[in-house]
Amino acid sequence: MSVRTLPLLFLNLGGEMLYILDQRLRAQNIPGDKAQKVLNDIISTMFNRKFMEELFKPQELYSKKALRTVYDRLAHASIMRLNQASMDKLYDLMTMAFKYQVLLCPRPKDVLLVTFNHLDAIKGFIQDSPTILHQVDETFQQLTEIYGGLSAGEFQLIRQTLLIFFQDLHIRVSIFLKDKVQNSNGRFVLPVSGPVPWGTKVPGLIRTFNSKGEEVRKAEFKHGGSYVAAPKEGSFELYGDRVLKLGTNMYSVNRPVETHMSGASENLAAQTQESIAPNPLAKEELNLLAKLIGGMEIKKPSGPEPGFRLNLFTTDEEEEQAALTRPEELFYEVINIQATQDQQTNEELARIMGEFEILDQPRRSASKGDDLLAMMDEL
Repeated sequence: MSVRTLPLLFLNLGGEMLYILDQRLRAQNIPGDKAQKVLNDIISTMFNRKFMEELFKPQELYSKKALRTVYDRLAHASIMRLNQASMDKLYDLMTMAFKYQVLLCPRPKDVLLVTFNHLDAIKGFIQDSPTILHQVDETFQQLTEIYGGLSAGEFQLIRQTLLIFFQDLHIRVSIFLKDKVQNSNGRFVLPVSGPVPWGTKVPGLIRTFNSKGEEVRKAEFKHGGSYVAAPKEGSFELYGDRVLKLGTNMYSVNRPVETHMSGASENLAAQTQESIAPNPLAKEELNLLAKLIGGMEIKKPSGPEPGFRLNLFTTDEEEEQAALTRPEELFYEVINIQATQDQQTNEELARIMGEFEILDQPRRSASKGDDLLAMMDEL
């Protein structure tokens, strides 16, 4: 497992979240000033310097549940509110989109180009906000400094770590189903055509060399695909042609997107077991997660400007139905942990668990227009 994977996972999932929110804000005809405020607030929080410092520290990936907690808080960093069903759908779309991108990366290092595509698009959202733009550029510089010198083997380990994180997620997404890149069981279809990885040749030729390194024989074979050589390598600079299109905004054209939870039903038992089984590293993860979230410095909305609810579904009825049919196993619960070490550790753990007390809440909000995650109230 690579300890350099978390920043790439977080930034790419965050980029997908912003794509989806931008599309839904436009689809629901949210006034331009409010929509821009939402994007500005979320991006500013996401790229906060203190938060990035915590994120870029070498560390293992958090569990799916812990990472979801971070995005719950991030999505509610502005005046916009999502109820539980819409937040579920948002997270499903984010994770499946990035999983698809990781699977299709021609070479492991290209996951960095995918990240840069997300950052390029994010800068487009805040091009009129130079302060926030500077925050994103600082993160770009951190990425190039840390990942620019990694070997192919280290990038392979990062890609493997990402795929292990996503391996049990098989949620069907309408866009992928319509484009025939995802099967009805939620698994992706990998192409046998297109450009080969940069620096490699089109398959179809076997060369044999002798002990002196001299080529002695050639043999051709049918590879069964339709491959072409890569035109050029994507740019790893602050500005440039990334060449790779993975990680760009697939919602730029207004397309309805649905997720189908039935695609994940076969994994519910495993997910339930994961949440029930005691984890000896749970306390350590909570400590790390508290530091990460603590770096967000989310500001509570001030002034008379009212909040609004964003619906990730086409209608309110669909959203309500999704909330009713949400599998019982997916509701989050507070995990009680007994810590019997020194007093300072106990007090720290008690404080952290207090922050996550919000997870033990009713399934339905009395007023879904005011559905505010309680975790946003404490910082």
